Amino acid sequence: MTKLHELHKLGQSAWLDYIRRDMIETGELKNLMDQGVRGVTSNPTLFENAIAKSDLYTADIQRFAKSGKSVVEIYEALAFSDIRSACDVFAPLFQESNGGDGFVSLEVPPELSHDAPGTIAEGKRIWHEIGRPNLMVKVPATKEGLEAITSLISAGVNVNVTLMFTLNDYEAVAEAYIKGLEWRAANGEDVTDVRSVASLFVSRVDSAVDAAAQGEALERLSGRVALANARLQYKAFQRIFEGERFSALKDKGAHVQRPLFASTGTKSAKLSDVLYIDGLIGPDTVNTMPPKTLAAFLDHGTVARTVDAQYASDEAMMRDCEAAGLNIAVLGAELQVKGLESFAKSFDELMQTIDKERSAAVHA
Repeated sequence: MTKLHELHKLGQSAWLDYIRRDMIETGELKNLMDQGVRGVTSNPTLFENAIAKSDLYTADIQRFAKSGKSVVEIYEALAFSDIRSACDVFAPLFQESNGGDGFVSLEVPPELSHDAPGTIAEGKRIWHEIGRPNLMVKVPATKEGLEAITSLISAGVNVNVTLMFTLNDYEAVAEAYIKGLEWRAANGEDVTDVRSVASLFVSRVDSAVDAAAQGEALERLSGRVALANARLQYKAFQRIFEGERFSALKDKGAHVQRPLFASTGTKSAKLSDVLYIDGLIGPDTVNTMPPKTLAAFLDHGTVARTVDAQYASDEAMMRDCEAAGLNIAVLGAELQVKGLESFAKSFDELMQTIDKERSAAVHA
């Protein structure tokens, strides 16, 4: 038994924040599942790193190019194939957990971040094209994304809501999910067969605080705000999903929307490399870890319920943050914009790489 199995006994699922074809082909992903990894997340940056910075996909790009596929068609052929294969690796766990785990996530194109109808249409298309019940379609928590989340959940599409930073983000996302379930139930559809996670980006909050705070405030706040912020969102999760409104859906078999802690790799060398794992452990949660952080936790992480152990001090920390002139709502909005820009940049660079290889193959 590994520490990841111990985590699961406390109600938390460890997912891997990384995907690359060779992990699937060599059995590495299956081995990680055996060690206790219970799902996979991806994003445009991860695919850009996998496809543009390795030669694993070159032969397929050339083959698809010679068959006349466009750049977007080639990207989808590569990404969809990897996601299907990863879903198949985790299918036994998905079945064994009665649909509770074994999910693999794929994001809608970043260009749709502020296009609700486009996100809805693309989310449904991705869902049907990949054709795996343990797929989660990733949708950002923008204003338009929230509208899309409700529609996709009501249509029975599993959704991983991404790029959340603040309590306001979380409450709006939970509302979108519950509303989608209510619409689904009102239409006489089964609410037991749809799942969702709400992905809070953790470490980037501390990075933003470190960049904004000065002097004594920086000493007090550095490396502490992100955990407090995340744990108070878990408090909101408890309030919302133990409340009367969700109770009616729960009676119909609906599942809670689990908080997922993302961006859990430590950015500062001054902080523990397992800080954002050790401090956020509790029931009905997911922690998605990059490979380096996953390895660190397996080696020297501490397994104990921590996510709801110190709400009073978490609230005090957030008040201290506000007193220092740092508005987390404003910082969070800025971080979401930067996150969207980063993913869009990665996606554009990936398309450029594929286009370059495609052109070379066509004119060879």
